[in-house]
Amino acid sequence: MSDRFEGRSVLVTGAASGNGRAIARKFAEEGAAVTVSDIREEPRMGGDPTHVVIEEMGGDVQFVKCDVSKPDDLHAAVDAHVAEFGALDVMVNNAGIDRQMPILEAGPDDYELLMDINLRGVYFGCQAAIDAMVEQEHGGAIVNMSSIAGIGAVDNSSLYCTSKGGVTNLTRQLALEHGENNIRVNAINPGVIETAMTLEDGDTIDGLLEETPLGRAGQPEEVADGVLFLASDDASFITGHNLVMDGGFTV
Repeated sequence: MSDRFEGRSVLVTGAASGNGRAIARKFAEEGAAVTVSDIREEPRMGGDPTHVVIEEMGGDVQFVKCDVSKPDDLHAAVDAHVAEFGALDVMVNNAGIDRQMPILEAGPDDYELLMDINLRGVYFGCQAAIDAMVEQEHGGAIVNMSSIAGIGAVDNSSLYCTSKGGVTNLTRQLALEHGENNIRVNAINPGVIETAMTLEDGDTIDGLLEETPLGRAGQPEEVADGVLFLASDDASFITGHNLVMDGGFTV
């Protein structure tokens, strides 16, 4: 087990399931104190809650309930993290949802739901993290969860593409604004990853996999490896970058 993040603390949103669960666990395995944040404690596909798993590993962890569509919840989660661990070294804005439909079928409620969670949640998650990090002499690292839909088109995904495109460019903008505060801001742009969310979109996923050179879906643990790299000292001169992890789909 690595100690790459020994003495550091990490807050992960959407950490009850999927990519967020793998990210939180891997940070804990590498020595970080972790705040597991989500609107629910229970994983979507069953099993023990993420924070319970980390506790059983011997990790330093707390669970904070957070609805990322509510900026006050995000600021409260960061405050609770700093109160528990003394600082916020890494913020991972992972929480997100998907809805697939043609633009002519999308209504205002569909739009607001996607933007509230996927873009508003990341925007104000970054705001809350930066608010804490500018007070720290050592700054910090933020990793946002975007998507290949944030850099290119995907069938029947105008809402998702819009939200993730916003995350992609927000990442660049905040890297520009807060480099002087020693805050690095990067993003992960995954392709098809085997999570409960993607498994619900069977036909679309099958089509994407047919166009993926590696011929398979990625695993949440592989996404977690990318997140930890961007958050680590190994990426100390990387900011404003969107790391594509898609099995070659976008080539």
